[in-house]
Amino acid sequence: MTARQSAAPDSAPGNAMVSSLVPARMDRLPWARFHWMVVVGLGVSWILDGIEIQLISASGYKESLGMSSAEVGLAGTIYLMGQVVGALVFGRLTDRWGRKRLFITTLAIYLIASGIAGFAWTPWFLYLWRFVAGMGIGGEYAAINSAIDELIPARYRGRVDIAINGTYWGGAMIGAVGSVFLLDHSLVPEDLGWRIAFFIGPLLGLAIIHLRRFIPESPRWMVTHGMEAEAERIVDGIEASVRDQGKTLPPVDPRRAMSIIPEDSVSYAQLVDVFFRQYPSRTFLGVTMMVTQSFLYNAIFFTYALVLQNFYHLDPSQTALYFFPFAAGNLIGPLLLGPLFDTVGRRRMIFGTYLLAGTVLLASAILFRQGVLTADTHTVFWCVSFFFASAGASSAYLTVSEIFPLEVRAQAISYFFAIAQVVGSTGPLLFGWLVGEGTERDPLFWGYVLGSVVMMFGGVVALIYGVDAEGKGLEEIAEPLTKADRDRGVGEEAAETI
Repeated sequence: MTARQSAAPDSAPGNAMVSSLVPARMDRLPWARFHWMVVVGLGVSWILDGIEIQLISASGYKESLGMSSAEVGLAGTIYLMGQVVGALVFGRLTDRWGRKRLFITTLAIYLIASGIAGFAWTPWFLYLWRFVAGMGIGGEYAAINSAIDELIPARYRGRVDIAINGTYWGGAMIGAVGSVFLLDHSLVPEDLGWRIAFFIGPLLGLAIIHLRRFIPESPRWMVTHGMEAEAERIVDGIEASVRDQGKTLPPVDPRRAMSIIPEDSVSYAQLVDVFFRQYPSRTFLGVTMMVTQSFLYNAIFFTYALVLQNFYHLDPSQTALYFFPFAAGNLIGPLLLGPLFDTVGRRRMIFGTYLLAGTVLLASAILFRQGVLTADTHTVFWCVSFFFASAGASSAYLTVSEIFPLEVRAQAISYFFAIAQVVGSTGPLLFGWLVGEGTERDPLFWGYVLGSVVMMFGGVVALIYGVDAEGKGLEEIAEPLTKADRDRGVGEEAAETI
């Protein structure tokens, strides 16, 4: 299918208007082996992040490096800081240089930095390379979410994105299992076990980085950056592989062609215009969804062990066992509920998952205050609450990655992710203070009430301001900034008429 080009009177010097069917052709594809390659090759990022967080929290390096509890906590904070910086830096580069270049680069940065951290002999060396590893994973969030959304057909996008984000908890379980054996000093020497643990992620990543070489650049991104002919060749190749599997492709209506005036990058002034003038309610929606889920997750996840120890008098070894059902609930939720985001719809499912998560947590808070829960029953309530919360949290990433124009997609993800991480970091501090020594239940009860209300508020905002994106192409949800006939003065209003 040949691109049609003509001079555009409002285009930049040297740029030509391109008429392309690439987005329509990508969205009409049936599910095929190509899509499985994308899911496996790109989806591993969240597994790696889960592994990293669990290894840090296990703190097997504490004695070897002579670190205090405060210094161990600082290692976790520095890793999260690296994620924020990486998301901001690599998010902009992803929109400018392309999805593939960055999802290869950021994974390589993580592999190298995490491996080097395993050779640490002093805290400052560990801090440095944990920060760099965090940058790699933070950059992955922006590059991978962008690529997945642009490569997966519209009717599958919701379930795929939500399921992949939920696999973070699969990684956390892998990290926890690895820690059980590698940090058992009767099996592995103390100074060796934690170092081996730091290589779990890089070894998995080495296999994946080879697979990623076969995943193409996003054809949608290429069209907006003046590489229409190459984008067409990539889509031709994907379609040929689908036909080789015995599947029939319906013809594409030529009227679905989109005229684009390619541009290299978007200025910061244009970014401000997109977020605050063209799409203000979507910006409010994205910030609210990301912040509310981050606050609840960080508050509960980083303090649940303290609750079990201080209120239910479990020792640390017993507490570690309770992590697995908690993580299982978080993993199963997105896998089972994800398809409903494509059928029942984004707005209703986001509202439902946020509301149910907050409601179950509120019920557990009331029972906790009355002293009728045990460690087992409290964990059951957490599992049920986060069965829904995990799907809702994953849908937050899906939302911010699909409701803004292609040219700013990765940056939108990075900005909202950074804001969520900063605000969410206050959760563990607040809830750690509320837990205290476990002598009074009222402070933590009110903390749980706050977490419940925050989550429910996020659901209500999604119900009011949410975007019915299910089954729609990304260009229908938010027109590219480079679209030739785009009304530069209209953002949300135009999208709502589609």
